Amino acid sequence: MTAPVVPTQELAALALEVARAGATLVRGRAAQGVSVAATKSSEVDVVTEADRACEALIRRMLRERRPEDAFLGEEEAESGGTSGVRWVVDPIDGTVNFLYGLPQYAVSVAAEVHGEVVAGVVINAATGTEYAAHLTGDGAVATRDGEPIGVRAPAPLSQRLVATGFNYDATLRGIQARAMVELLPRVRDIRRLGSCALDLCHVGEGLLDAYVEEGVNLWDHAAGGLVARAAGAVTELTVGAGGRDLLVCAPSHGFAEFREAVRQAGFLAPESPISGE
Repeated sequence: MTAPVVPTQELAALALEVARAGATLVRGRAAQGVSVAATKSSEVDVVTEADRACEALIRRMLRERRPEDAFLGEEEAESGGTSGVRWVVDPIDGTVNFLYGLPQYAVSVAAEVHGEVVAGVVINAATGTEYAAHLTGDGAVATRDGEPIGVRAPAPLSQRLVATGFNYDATLRGIQARAMVELLPRVRDIRRLGSCALDLCHVGEGLLDAYVEEGVNLWDHAAGGLVARAAGAVTELTVGAGGRDLLVCAPSHGFAEFREAVRQAGFLAPESPISGE
């Protein structure tokens, strides 16, 4: 039996509701002072108590409203479901920024239906700026604070501002740094802002021309990637030179040229498989 179709607008509205609740919690914890609760992959890959509290809050709210849905979060174990819907949540994307008080960290909530992201919300918890996107019957819509957004106009590669991130693994950082040295002379400049989700939204709203990073996880980019695509960008998830997931994002009109520059700079593994959207 085919599972019933879930209205994407309904999922988008719920994503916005729970993301707002999470962002409110995170702002409150920031005002109280932030400390490291644990580390994960390395001593610089930190988790705060606010990460855990935010994810627990969002998980509880979603379970109350949609108990048959699955859930994948950064901090807790994945839970299964029977509805065909899975929620993908990053309670604080940009935890190190949060720890230091840099206003570039976000709550990210996405809804998948049978493996496809159909709705997503990214809220900059420090500023309150809200990015949202969902699929429609004839495409997709992306907004910032309720207003439509779109990618920047075409520009030569040499005039494109590119965002990136660096992994917590020292070996992979070395690979990324060498590739960045090769890419930097070919573009306008590089920005390392510290939140994959917000970087993707910035591509979608035209504040950045492109983004590339190896070592991303689904919860980092599920919602932000949808925002970028709905605003006119292309995302490609492939294999990086360090053997981990590499995400490339740029406006559709300049994606192929940027992707080739990324390849020539050494970001991609040889003969990397392509999974573009």
